[in-house]
Amino acid sequence: MSQIIYKIAPETLWREAEAKGRFTGAPIDIADGFIHFSTATQARETAAKHFAGQSGLLLIAIDGARLGDALKYEVSRGGALFPHLYDVLDLKTVLWVKPLPLGADGAHQFPVLEDE
Repeated sequence: MSQIIYKIAPETLWREAEAKGRFTGAPIDIADGFIHFSTATQARETAAKHFAGQSGLLLIAIDGARLGDALKYEVSRGGALFPHLYDVLDLKTVLWVKPLPLGADGAHQFPVLEDE
């Protein structure tokens, strides 16, 4: 299994995190007490379920292997194991950040993800 995990975030929120040098999470992350991530196979469904029709989003790839014991895979949607970070995200673990635009069909247009 790849250690690359993905976060979908509004660009404005992510740019604030870049300015601070760390990402403490979106409002839902803060409310839940951990930062939600997706694997490559979960990212499209996450976008469709939680970000449908939203523009101005970014897809952030993170090296999960560098997050240590604070990263836990826990049962979530449909019994699948989702990566959850019980810490602040150190931006040094970010591999890349790419736009996640909406296509003509209204679905987000993903780049090729590792392990898809």
